[in-house]
Amino acid sequence: MRAKDALGQRGEILAADFLEDLGIKVVDRNWRCPAGEIDLVAVDGGTLVIVEVKTRRSNRYGHPFEAISNAKLNRLRTLAVLWQRDHSAFLPKLRIDVVGILDDGKAEPVIEHLCGVS
Repeated sequence: MRAKDALGQRGEILAADFLEDLGIKVVDRNWRCPAGEIDLVAVDGGTLVIVEVKTRRSNRYGHPFEAISNAKLNRLRTLAVLWQRDHSAFLPKLRIDVVGILDDGKAEPVIEHLCGVS
């Protein structure tokens, strides 16, 4: 596995644990379809939460949140509808969250959560 892929996988595990500690239940990971991929799918009360996880070793190339474009948010909205259809799981509300992680492999990772970015 490439180092970048390992870092991303570790970030998704950290993000899932972080969200579950907040009481947000992770129900799917790395869901893929021809239109793209959702890192984490979660449920927070009656809300379906689509979670994009961005993990970086440092801020050298920008903060992880800076990697979230309008095009990415639009794609996540589309993927949310496709996930719901595929799983026959329609919740009354939908939210898109982003979890940004800085993990240099030495210190404790820094995890930030943007709730309801779209």
